[in-house]
Amino acid sequence: MNTPKPTSLEAKLQQYSSPVEMLRNAPTGGYQFPDKPEYTNWRDEQEAWQNSVVFFDQSFHMKDVYFEGPDVMRLLSDVAVNTFKNFGPNKAKQIVTCNHEGFVIGDAILFGHAENKVSVVGRPSVPNWIEYNAIVGNYDVKVTRDERTVNNVGGRMIYRYQIQGPNALDLIKSVHEGEFPEIKFFNLGDLQIAGCKVRALNHNMSRMGGLELHGPAADGVAVRDALLKAGVKFGLVQGGSRSYSTVSPESGWIPSPMPAIFSEKLKAYREWLPTDGFEANASLGGSFSSTKIEDYYQTPWDLGYGRHVKFDHDFIGREALEKLADQPHRRKVWLRWNNDDVLKINASQLNDGDRFKYMEMPNAYYSTLPFDSILSDGKVVGLSTYTVYTANVRGWFSLAMVDENVADGSAVSVVWGEENGSPRRPCVESHIQTEVRATVSYNRLNEDS
Repeated sequence: MNTPKPTSLEAKLQQYSSPVEMLRNAPTGGYQFPDKPEYTNWRDEQEAWQNSVVFFDQSFHMKDVYFEGPDVMRLLSDVAVNTFKNFGPNKAKQIVTCNHEGFVIGDAILFGHAENKVSVVGRPSVPNWIEYNAIVGNYDVKVTRDERTVNNVGGRMIYRYQIQGPNALDLIKSVHEGEFPEIKFFNLGDLQIAGCKVRALNHNMSRMGGLELHGPAADGVAVRDALLKAGVKFGLVQGGSRSYSTVSPESGWIPSPMPAIFSEKLKAYREWLPTDGFEANASLGGSFSSTKIEDYYQTPWDLGYGRHVKFDHDFIGREALEKLADQPHRRKVWLRWNNDDVLKINASQLNDGDRFKYMEMPNAYYSTLPFDSILSDGKVVGLSTYTVYTANVRGWFSLAMVDENVADGSAVSVVWGEENGSPRRPCVESHIQTEVRATVSYNRLNEDS
């Protein structure tokens, strides 16, 4: 007798003993960016955002959901930890949402397009959560989805290009038709390129200058061609998916916290989420192992988002966050991995016998939600996530969340590889665990360690 296929995330979850078991058994690897892997080579592409200018085509991997109507601002205020006193048309904001217990569901970029019209752009966790609340809360809001390419059967509504690096603004100014507008940080402005109106967001994805450009999909080729043609004299390099996967760790952004959606209170939400969606197919990997899904959750402070939490409005999770505000928190840091220990891991691939978990270059994360244990004196003091190599750092590093008493410059170790008996997903080969020495850096990558 054939078992009926589940029709929702909740139905799928019921086939497992726990959320951890479902996520640990998911066959998917790291988050995929459906673009060409390399246009030149990922080393030059990485160095371009620091030394010249890089062009990333972001038209494929992010979900855009538009919300329009008289209740838009009330909806946003009800679901986000952020204040909206400083938000409106032509403004942008990193929006953070939490569950009722104060744990992060996700973060995304919020665009203010017009009065009572916004879009939420990013990995699907936040757009989905806001859309669900718009529906069940009976807000007077129209919702329009522009799904990421892997879930889109009709084609994207817009293109989105990221132009970053010390030469980025000079390049964009050279193709803009007319007087170049001043666009303040996290504000939107209008440009004219190749006869097309282009919307520009000022934000520093790679800690270098530049703009994110978007407009109707039909204009995408003309705008891209104008930028690429003019970019030759500015040293422009197109970046592919391999180099793009390393931007967020180098810039200090943790792109996928564990969506905190597995409580009994959010059962109806899981019944609304589909089985082919992000949340139902994300994979959990790494050396940190717990049977409790809550041990994989983060608060806003753990992710460096404490500054976004404003108690000037009522929102989902406010009461819990008020209680957590004065409690100890983990802190987001970089970990610079020891070169000799990385070489030891690579050397194990060349010999007979036991081998350590393979480190793919330039990114070594092999699950959607990677969590490795960080040890100090044999005790777990944090979680490491998103391990990468970049030519700018000339070494391996990861983003991490560590206990408050772990000082800047501290020597710790990362447990690399999965424990014996953990589910073996197709992308995870047989291996043994090892420890990698690492140095904690609070404010920047320590390139001398």
